[in-house]
Amino acid sequence: MTISHFRITRFQFARDRVIGDSQVRADDANVAALELVSETGDVGLGFIQTLFHPLPDQAEIEAVFENEVWPTLKGQKAIGLVHRVNRPRGGNQRAFSLPFHEALQVALWDLAAKQAGMPLHKLLGSRRDRVRAYASGLDFHLSDEAFCALFSHAASIGYNAFKIKVGHPDFKRDLKRLDLLQQSVPKGSLIMIDPNEAWNSKEALVKLTEIRDAGHDLLWVEDPILRHDFEGLRTLRHAVNWTQINSGEYLDLPGKRILLENHGTDLLNVHGQVTDVMRIGWLAAEVGVPVSLGNTFLEVGVHMAVALPEVEWLEYSFQNFDHLVETPIEIRDGYAYAPDRPGHGLVLSEEARKEWARPKRLDRSQLGAAPKNIRLPLDLL
Repeated sequence: MTISHFRITRFQFARDRVIGDSQVRADDANVAALELVSETGDVGLGFIQTLFHPLPDQAEIEAVFENEVWPTLKGQKAIGLVHRVNRPRGGNQRAFSLPFHEALQVALWDLAAKQAGMPLHKLLGSRRDRVRAYASGLDFHLSDEAFCALFSHAASIGYNAFKIKVGHPDFKRDLKRLDLLQQSVPKGSLIMIDPNEAWNSKEALVKLTEIRDAGHDLLWVEDPILRHDFEGLRTLRHAVNWTQINSGEYLDLPGKRILLENHGTDLLNVHGQVTDVMRIGWLAAEVGVPVSLGNTFLEVGVHMAVALPEVEWLEYSFQNFDHLVETPIEIRDGYAYAPDRPGHGLVLSEEARKEWARPKRLDRSQLGAAPKNIRLPLDLL
């Protein structure tokens, strides 16, 4: 039952649309699958991802992993490693040279749950198997036509909550996008906005007031100002009593704790690091702050979402990643469903390994056509 070896498979492919926000944009995907294999043949799967710069060649990824991570895993049992608490002092408190952190946590929890013979969400203590999903466009760089087409499609397949990107230098454009969204989805839909820290606290108050006065009701505004401006976030929470502040996305685990201690958010935004999410989720529950699951790779966050008591929402952004696994997470009628399969339920597709593996780094011009996105019509965008 101990971990005997690992596999890394590097992928690089075009996205089916430009994604991004007020600060960033990307039109390609740079991903590597991490598989931790036990002596009995069980496999724990996680994904290493960079957003804006290609990963190095597969051989280099393997060499870094073997040097920095593998000595702590070899011959160990996954169920013990997921509960291990390290001493965060001095040189021990540092990032890996490559972004292994999330992939490692997901792969270890997948392997631990498989060896326990349980779906991951049940191992984490779930009492339900589904959570509400909202449609998030990552839409800042889309044309108005593509923006409307994306959200109209989302509404047509059962979503009733939608999040758009704002924070444009011309605030009239933000207001126009909200008007277009209102025209594209049913009346009474829930609306969220995300400036991605484009504003300061007073600017956020002025603009949120103008959005309200223009007739747009918001369920929440996400990351309106700088992540470490705890005083500004707390002040904004009290000043903007007609909507909620959703923050924490850009903070690490200690940063999220400080955010909660400073009463800087109405909802705590977390992502895909299973151990970190459960730890901060327990703390958020103790102080009565709801948690929202932001984008997680291939929606693996559904397991944490249904296991934590304060989670109502999971973000879904229609990214073309589903071809990487045999069976993606089911999302239907505005709900994401946690699989009943052992582990997190995602298994690397052998067809994807054959067709889409790119051991050597390619130029963007060499990527060719994007993999088909099975959740979007071919001619939508």
